[in-house]
Amino acid sequence: MKKIALLIATLLATGAATTAQADTLSDIKSSGKITVGIDPTFPPYEFTNDKGEIVGYSVAIMQSFAKDLGVKLEFQKTAFSGILPGLISGAFNAEGSSLNVTAERAKKVLFTTPYSKTVNGVLVRTSDTKKFSGKALTPDDLSGLRGAVKSASVPEQLLKGFNETLTKAGKKPIAIISVDTLDQTVSTLMTKRADFVFDDISVLAPVVKKYPEKVAQVGEAGPSQWMAWATRKDDLSLNKAISDHILAMQKDGELTALQQQYLGTTFTVPASNFIPQE
Repeated sequence: MKKIALLIATLLATGAATTAQADTLSDIKSSGKITVGIDPTFPPYEFTNDKGEIVGYSVAIMQSFAKDLGVKLEFQKTAFSGILPGLISGAFNAEGSSLNVTAERAKKVLFTTPYSKTVNGVLVRTSDTKKFSGKALTPDDLSGLRGAVKSASVPEQLLKGFNETLTKAGKKPIAIISVDTLDQTVSTLMTKRADFVFDDISVLAPVVKKYPEKVAQVGEAGPSQWMAWATRKDDLSLNKAISDHILAMQKDGELTALQQQYLGTTFTVPASNFIPQE
């Protein structure tokens, strides 16, 4: 009897804990605000403008969601490497930094419906453009070079994967320089501490526009991936609410308008089957 009672107590406690965690959406509604962890150093998705305001494509979507929910949106600036740990630990209600959807991340968090997709490009100094040819680049094209990426990002993981391929082929690996922000990757390139920057092409485009005589994108490398937000595994209601809102924005054309405004292109996002297999 004691064992049965103990088992029941344990199950009740576990259920209570799960319910409390899963009530994040209810907590947001009752408090009248949603706190969102974000690293605003990733234009055109999330960045800080000259007025000190956090803006961008993904920010506009999150603002639309908060408005529809009838709550105040509060951003909590967090380094990108701390976004998922902060989310999982409960430091904020949700995360607002754009994440590449990967099988590895899907083990730890629950992805919302994607709102964008990413293809990574290679940015170099204009004086080095002749060293590269073709839109599609391979690990061989980057062998022995120094590449700057944001720490804990998918581009960083892709370069590590490229190195595995290069090492197996007996070729020189890429020297990976991991920093905290996009500006730091560009600075590393400009000061010749790196030979290239590796990041999403929509992120690199504004850099090229800002410094047309100094840098140029010379090609794309690696697979394309969907981009989404993540919630804690048991925040099913919050995840569904965000996902439904993204799909509603797509249906009424609001998402397409934002894509044209911030990304210069349009595409249809999937409602399911967007997480890659390992």
